[in-house]
This record gives sequence, structure tokens and C-alpha cells, in this order.
Amino acid sequence: MPAPILFLNRFYAPDHSATAQILTDLAVDLAAQGRDVTVIASRAIYGQDRGLLPPAETLSGVKVRRVTTPASRGGMAGRIASYLFYLVFAPIAAARIARRGTVLVVKTDPPLLSVPLAIVARLRGAVLIPWLQDLYPEVAVAYGIGIAQGPVGRLLTGLRNMSLRRATRVVAIGDLMADRVARAGIAPDRIAVIPNWSNDADIVPLAAHSPDLRAAWNIPTDAFVLAYSGNLGRAHEYDTLLGAATALRARDDIIFLFVGGGHMSEQLAAKVAALGLTNVRFVPYQPREKLSESLATGNAHWISLRPEFEGLIVPSKVFGVCAAGRAVVAVCAPDGELPRLIVPAGAGVAVAPGDSAALAQAIAALAADRPRTAAMGQAARALLDGGYTRAHALKRWLHLLDAARGDTAAQ
Repeated sequence: MPAPILFLNRFYAPDHSATAQILTDLAVDLAAQGRDVTVIASRAIYGQDRGLLPPAETLSGVKVRRVTTPASRGGMAGRIASYLFYLVFAPIAAARIARRGTVLVVKTDPPLLSVPLAIVARLRGAVLIPWLQDLYPEVAVAYGIGIAQGPVGRLLTGLRNMSLRRATRVVAIGDLMADRVARAGIAPDRIAVIPNWSNDADIVPLAAHSPDLRAAWNIPTDAFVLAYSGNLGRAHEYDTLLGAATALRARDDIIFLFVGGGHMSEQLAAKVAALGLTNVRFVPYQPREKLSESLATGNAHWISLRPEFEGLIVPSKVFGVCAAGRAVVAVCAPDGELPRLIVPAGAGVAVAPGDSAALAQAIAALAADRPRTAAMGQAARALLDGGYTRAHALKRWLHLLDAARGDTAAQ
């Protein structure tokens, strides 16, 4: 009989944050396969300072247990308290639920969650599988947080690496992340690369470019639209795009569209206003059920990542763009994760951060050759269907879980 699976992550359905959606997809799919699945989450809702979810419920066959969290989570002190509450109470809940052979799949929200769960796994005879969405404290170092670069950072890195060495398997979401994990002393044969995925069953390529949305957003029906969809965070780079938009400001047939939010999006909007650019549109997040229509507004989509974050974070939103059958314009390191994925597949183009002139030239070329751009979008969907769908991810996870359980039983 397959072993029980216990997932740990701060957020889970009905929360709609990115980590919650990915975990919810996998947990529901595994439960549909007859697996015994439990999730330990917090009672908080991402982005909300107040409001609590039920402490226990069953959703689509998945048992959800939520540990206590501060009732008020506003401000820096509230966010830190929310992290600490989960770091303390989630391992305690896991220790109560886990039995010998239980598979503990531990995500990275909050960071370093695998450290206390390695202790729980050892005490309970459970199987530990860290599921890395990012690498901390290296991400903090890339952000320029001073304390992460000194003795505290080295201590936390050592504890994190120790927990990974004690794991039966470690899941990375990209090849470059897997390389970094291997350099931390983890045997390569214990590292599995399972990319994140999109809601590819519901996000489908649309031939038209959502004329109703374009009209609502003041975008000409026949314009070439370079879109962005989702959160624009500090790991993303927008100065290159801003330079390209400035260089193309006289082209009324080329529009830059931002659909989403995030701290950096506010900065970008302020700079666009200061420059007086009229070729950039900002609209809020769209409901998940309207993603196909929203993504279809773009002829192509840009995705960025600052080079210092390569291997620490993987911009998985690329799979939503591929699902929509749209070309990808990657602004990131030439040897980064995205160029390695999309360029050989003919699914888009890559431009180095800082080279606004090259980006403007690439955008103008795509706008001038719409059939080529559409062909890139078709190649993007073919790339997804060839190995990066939600169904592919489930198959990889089933194989990994069974292999990890078998390895432990043989010891």
C-alpha cells in the first residue's frame, strides 16, 4: 500500500497564491490516484492581514489541517510573527500526524522549513522530501540583505544543507537549481528535477487576441502587444523593458501591457508616468478562470529574472504563457533557465538584461513578422505538451514518491 503523504506549506486552497495553487493541484491529483494525502498549512490567507481559514476540513479528498497563526498580520512585525508561528507549530503538527514510513514533502514557505522537519522525520521514522521553490538564505544574499552574508547566513546555510543531506530525495524546479543543490554536497542521484506547471487543461491557445479585453483596456485591436501577467517582484528586472518602451514610444502600433501587481509593478508604473509614456497599460489581476482570455491579449509575453537569481528562483509563469500558445521574450542571463528552455524549442527569444536596444529591436522584429511570432507561440504550446504539463508533473511525482518509499524500506 502506498505510504501516506504529508505536505507542508504555509498556504493551501482556497488560497490562490502561486505556491498554494501548485500544491493544491498536486495534492488533489494524488488524492484522485487513491493516495492518502494530508496538508499542514496555516490559517492565514496570502496578502490579507486579517481573516482565518477553518482549522480542519477535507477538500477534494485532501485532508487539510491548519495550525494557529496571529489574528493580525499587518506590518513587518505581523509578517515575521506569521512566519515564526508556522515554523514552530507546523513541525509539532507533523510530529503528531506522521508515522513510520509517512512521506513528508516540505516546501520552502517559510524558508528553511526543512530544518525542523528533518528532526521530525528522524524521530518519527518518516521519509523527508524537501520541495525547493527557491534557495534561502542565498536569495536573501541576492537581495542584498546584509545579515544573510555574514556568520548568520553561513549558519543558516549549513543547517539547510544538513537537512537536505538527511533527505531521501530533494526536488528542485529547474536544472540550474539542481546544480546549486549538488554543489551544496547533495548526491546528484538524490536530486530530482520536477518543474512547476500551469493550469494547462484550462488555459488554451486562442486564435484571436481577446478583442473585448483590448477594447476595455484601450488597446487597438490590431496593435502588437507585449504583455506581462502576474506578480512583478524584486527578483525580476524591468529597467531593460522600460528602456525598450521608451525607444519605441513613437510606435503607436506597439503596446506594452502589464496585467497583475507586486511591489515592483508600482515602481514601474511610477517611472512610466514620470517619462510620460503612453504605450504602456496597467490592469489588475484577472480571475483564474479568465486566464486564457487574459493571456491571449498579448502577441508575446516578456518574463524577466535578474542574473544573480539564476538557480535560486525559476520564473515558472513561463508555463502559463506556453499553455496560452504565446511567444516568450525572456530578459535574463543568456545561459539562464529560460533561454535554455525556449530558444532551442523555437518558442521565443532571449535578451540580456541591460540591453534595451536589443530588446527594442527584437520586439520590433516580432511586430513586423506576425506569422513568425504566431509560430513561436505554437512551438511554445508544443514544448509544454511535450513534457511540462500538469499530467507530466503528476507522473514524475508518483514515480518519485514510490521510489523514495522503496529506498527507505530497503535500508
